[in-house]
Amino acid sequence: MGQTSSSGVKAHMETAQKTGALVLSNRKLAEVPDLSAVIKVLRTLDLSANKLPALPPSVCELSNLKHLNVNGNKINYLPDDLGRLTRLESLSVGSNLITSLPDSLSGLKHLKSITVSDNQLTEFPLCLCGLPQLDAVDLSGNQITCIPEGIEGLQAVEVNLNMNQVSEVASAIASCPRLKTLRLEENCLSLAGIPTELLTDSQVSLMCLEGNLFQMKELEEVDGYGKYMERYTAVKKKMF
Repeated sequence: MGQTSSSGVKAHMETAQKTGALVLSNRKLAEVPDLSAVIKVLRTLDLSANKLPALPPSVCELSNLKHLNVNGNKINYLPDDLGRLTRLESLSVGSNLITSLPDSLSGLKHLKSITVSDNQLTEFPLCLCGLPQLDAVDLSGNQITCIPEGIEGLQAVEVNLNMNQVSEVASAIASCPRLKTLRLEENCLSLAGIPTELLTDSQVSLMCLEGNLFQMKELEEVDGYGKYMERYTAVKKKMF
């Protein structure tokens, strides 16, 4: 790290001690600087658009952290202990090389939003199921092939799975208690891959399904589509 870069980081550290926010985005960083001076005060850490290959275990010591953004790095795995950040409300790890999420994320009881878009996930991360505060899950631009059994514990209001390889959706998705918006554009779904229960018995009032292996007009012929449209129209009326 050059002299100017190093002194710049030092100035940011001093600011962070007062504000609780450390923003070191777009600085060509290849490693996370020593965070020991701000370990207890840091609430926001933004390391986006750097060249980080990994996050050090020390990040898991930031006990008051609420917002972590490492979008746009070269990270291929997350520390196993990330679930120790029990106050975390938003986690953004988009545009990296991540293939799976650590099971410890099931401990993030205050997490409201998670972005893992444009990575290399092949399976839906069921560790997100059961998180009581979770509102938004963005898993777009991965290689996920199915929405599996076990999904019914997901508390999210919106799930974005656009641009994956989903060909199968478990009927259990109809039991997700708060799910209102399901984005599945540009996947590998046939009409047979969409469970009837999702149309007839779920809370979902907006399904985005363009760019799959059927025409949208064909969906209108499917049993249960009328039930889905009732929910869709009811929500639209509330908005106006």
